[in-house]
Amino acid sequence: MKSKLPQTETSIFAVMSRLANQYKAINLSQGFPDFKVSGELIELIHQKMLAGYNQYAPMPGVLELREAIAQKIEKLYHKKINPNDEITITAGATQALFTAISAFIGKDDEAIIFEPAYDSYGPAVTLNGGKPVYVSLESPDFKIDWNLVKNKINDNTRLIIINTPNNPGGFVFDENDMKMLAEITRNKDLVVISDEVYEHIIFDGLKHESALKYDELYQKTVAVYSFGKTFHATGWKMGYAVAPPHLTKEFRKVHQFNVFCVNTPIQYALAAYLQDENNYLNLPNFYQEKRDYFIRGIQNSRFKSIPTHGTYFQLLDYSAIADLSEFEFAQWLTAEKGIASIPVSSFYHDKKNQNILRFAFPKEKETLDKAINLLKTI
Repeated sequence: MKSKLPQTETSIFAVMSRLANQYKAINLSQGFPDFKVSGELIELIHQKMLAGYNQYAPMPGVLELREAIAQKIEKLYHKKINPNDEITITAGATQALFTAISAFIGKDDEAIIFEPAYDSYGPAVTLNGGKPVYVSLESPDFKIDWNLVKNKINDNTRLIIINTPNNPGGFVFDENDMKMLAEITRNKDLVVISDEVYEHIIFDGLKHESALKYDELYQKTVAVYSFGKTFHATGWKMGYAVAPPHLTKEFRKVHQFNVFCVNTPIQYALAAYLQDENNYLNLPNFYQEKRDYFIRGIQNSRFKSIPTHGTYFQLLDYSAIADLSEFEFAQWLTAEKGIASIPVSSFYHDKKNQNILRFAFPKEKETLDKAINLLKTI
């Protein structure tokens, strides 16, 4: 049988988590919190289940939740969004990304992808007959040369995929980045997918520059979000996509056939939980404390921390320790030292090696202390 993804291997997240389990290592590879989900939110879900909200939800999502999201967007980004034809509730952000790519990429269409990139972008483009066109960014600042991007746009370009705050780089787009993106896509027949799942996990007083804030850019954008990232519940696989009506129409044509609708009681619970804006506005300080604690802990180690201004991942440069490739060093670190990470080379299509590993810090203090103590012994 001919493979549709002949070059695609098992996800690095599955590989490193399996190694972590095998060696009973501290798992700072896969990005999931090890602390509890809000008891209030869990109780709300229980209440909604008991109230009978257990059957299929509407295909676009429960209206109460879409209305709550629209209110949140207006508060944060001063953008009025119609919950009826601009918001779709999805089974997590990855489903939203795959649906958006499937809706707009066809045979021989090109999609510009900035690397390091979340590993689902490229395969989704390939599965739909398209061609990923990569723009490689380099540590430590991962700055984008927008003139280079402009030169990569041609008649076959159908998508540009951005991710801010970026996983794994921890860099964030600023106002100039968004304005340059709007400028180079002006009068072009293409769509922007803006992966904004870490919108509330941003540090150092920076503001999240959502594509929703820029009217011209929004008219060609599908923006993707994750409740799992925001509310520490990655296993629930709950997210949503926001797009102008003409793009939402195409998005839902695919959505209705690859998932149709998502978890009903959780949707009703989230609608209620979003009424208290502190449930998401307090996240920057919460996660910055964890980032700062982790960085302070390893500052006297042989690892060099690379600035991260968003997400809950910290990059560490190990070039002063070993000459091994990132994957080899990540394997050694897991097997011999008992701490699992992710090689950043896995986020590049050509496995670009920069001697950098990604560590997830959304963990309890006890977990971080154990990891810090192990890293300091190397």
